[in-house]
Amino acid sequence: MIQLNYRDSKPIYEQIKDGLRKLVISNSLSAHERLPSVRELAAKLAINPNTIQKAYRELESEGYIYTVVGKGTFVAEREEVFDTRQQELLTEFDEIVEELFFLSVREKELITRMNHLAEGRTKK
Repeated sequence: MIQLNYRDSKPIYEQIKDGLRKLVISNSLSAHERLPSVRELAAKLAINPNTIQKAYRELESEGYIYTVVGKGTFVAEREEVFDTRQQELLTEFDEIVEELFFLSVREKELITRMNHLAEGRTKK
């Protein structure tokens, strides 16, 4: 399900978040599918349950998952995820592009990179 790299400088909870986010985006986890409980996933990955809880809490605030008290944690509908996350990422994108312009990266280079990414996306 999720691969952890203990040598990575990225915190474990962020690796868990990224792994689950990719599973949701790629449709490996479908809407309303139940996720393992915090304790189950912590035992499976052999890490502290608080680490899983932090990842789940942040994914929930981003709209990727939701919790039903007494039932568990589930994958959110794609539309809900898209609306929330798309706005967050576009805001982040704008900030990054502004900084790249400040660092003298040319518009043409950014467009070339975006076109390259778009081509790779259509080949999948």
